[in-house]
Amino acid sequence: MVPAHVGLISSGYRFPSLPRFPSLSFPKTKPFVMAALSEDPIREWILSEGKATQITRISPVGGGCINRASRYDTDAGPFFVKTNRSIGPSMFEGEALGLGAMYETKSIRVPRPFKVGPLPTGGSYIIMEFIEFGLSRGDQSVLGRKLAEMHKAGKSKKGFGFDVDNTIGSTPQINTWTSDWVEFYAEHRLGYQLKLALDQYGDSLIYEKGEKLKKNLWRLFENVEIEPCLLHGDLWSGNISSDKDGEPVILDPACYYGHNEAEFGMSWCAGFGGAFYNAYFEVMPKQEGLEKRREVYMLYHYLNHYNLFGSGYRSSAMSIIDDYLRTFNL
Repeated sequence: MVPAHVGLISSGYRFPSLPRFPSLSFPKTKPFVMAALSEDPIREWILSEGKATQITRISPVGGGCINRASRYDTDAGPFFVKTNRSIGPSMFEGEALGLGAMYETKSIRVPRPFKVGPLPTGGSYIIMEFIEFGLSRGDQSVLGRKLAEMHKAGKSKKGFGFDVDNTIGSTPQINTWTSDWVEFYAEHRLGYQLKLALDQYGDSLIYEKGEKLKKNLWRLFENVEIEPCLLHGDLWSGNISSDKDGEPVILDPACYYGHNEAEFGMSWCAGFGGAFYNAYFEVMPKQEGLEKRREVYMLYHYLNHYNLFGSGYRSSAMSIIDDYLRTFNL
């Protein structure tokens, strides 16, 4: 597991204002300031800026395979805390910035981030709002509509990318600002994963075929206008839930600004149904050629799963590449 590159935060960026907690801010001339080291920085923040006077219980929360998650119950309410003993704060910094950006769209519910910092014995942590989940994933049509509202509200004048590099799972995700979407997706999404497969497995076949697809990717985007939209970036069933009132909640993002259709790249394990898509396209109209682009957006995630979890995902990635090469008569 490799930490993402630490980037500088754009000047003037602020986390959303919180009702009981001070918002985090980023100075215009300095990098993101992490929490100062102390014997227990998590406890220290909760009992000071978190407005609690006592922590009554700490209990593990399941669900993740990369980080350790815990619920901190206090007299000021519960907090959700994730820690990682081997990866520095840059990973959680990227997550916090993504959560903050999604929260600012005032569309779909996400946990509000409070604090990111290093652990004194190595690794890092993030403290965020604890959301009590409901018994189901909620209404698919509501999820579709609210996700579309986020895409419609979250725009960027900088192009495609994000203010920092972040991670997709534990894989670095490069978010260098780029004016052209096809170039961004070819180089920073498919290209990065293909090179990783070559370096990690010596897989020259998938690399060479993937490079050929990259050079012809433009064929899928002729006469398509693409506006940079704020994307969750890793929207599968494990990152979708609902609160106790049934409102959809999305979490654990890998945010960047990209083509809205790229959000469906994890649809093969997200469980999106007809009600979801119907509601989504009522807000964000379907673009011509969506069906022929659908699998190229899945390819990024299949390649990432191949690089993270091994050869079980290689055939799916290779099949998509081969299908496109045949379609292009290459």
